[in-house]
Amino acid sequence: MTMHTWDPERYLTYADERGRPFVDLLARIAHPRPGRVVDLGCGPGNLTALLATRWPRADVVGLDSSPQMIEAARRDIPGIDFAVADVRGWEPAAPVDVLVSNATLQWLPEHLDLLPRLVAGVTPGGWFGFQVPGNFAEPSHSIRRDLAAEPRYAAHTAGVAVPSSHDASTYYGVLAGLGCVVDAWETTYLHVLSGPDPVFTWVSGTGARPTLQALPDDLRPGFEAEFKARLRAAYPTREDGTVVLPFRRVFVVAQMPAR
Repeated sequence: MTMHTWDPERYLTYADERGRPFVDLLARIAHPRPGRVVDLGCGPGNLTALLATRWPRADVVGLDSSPQMIEAARRDIPGIDFAVADVRGWEPAAPVDVLVSNATLQWLPEHLDLLPRLVAGVTPGGWFGFQVPGNFAEPSHSIRRDLAAEPRYAAHTAGVAVPSSHDASTYYGVLAGLGCVVDAWETTYLHVLSGPDPVFTWVSGTGARPTLQALPDDLRPGFEAEFKARLRAAYPTREDGTVVLPFRRVFVVAQMPAR
């Protein structure tokens, strides 16, 4: 898999819209007084700060595999311990009372296989909640896939990281099979965006970023121009100057069995 880096500033362009699913996820986690809370895939830390606000007496830790994201989080979010860590190899030094992961697991093709280990790191009666995008059949993704597969680009984009996820019932089945009490649901948000090529701005900070980074400098401008044109056709500007981006998300909240 071709490696890529993250740009915290680009990612935060639509921070409010990206943060809504995290708030909805957090609302369903009912732990009254956790001692240790971990955010797996914390990004620039702006949402991890909500965990410290929700549980001010908890030891809150934010982990992300991107050094760029962790650097931004340490700079901008005081009072929280941030560290570089990869979800695939992470194991807590001590059991966690609340474990959350927001828009991270979709980058790991094997993430269903990781769920038992993540559950094992949560205290009996503790909570594990995650959210993943479920919009990979939408034009914002299919246009990128089709364009990246064209002959002039394919040699450079083969093997880049691409996100994927499962439906709510699949996650329910895995976690219920581990003895958890599971709440799983889906929500489609209608993000109202503005500015020049707002859908491109959105996807270039997340799902399309690995593809864009994989392209050489002489091919990237042409790819971006065509990508923007196709996105404008798929997501037309409304009379009020805004663009509506439908975005399906899959949510899972699981309470661990008491041992």
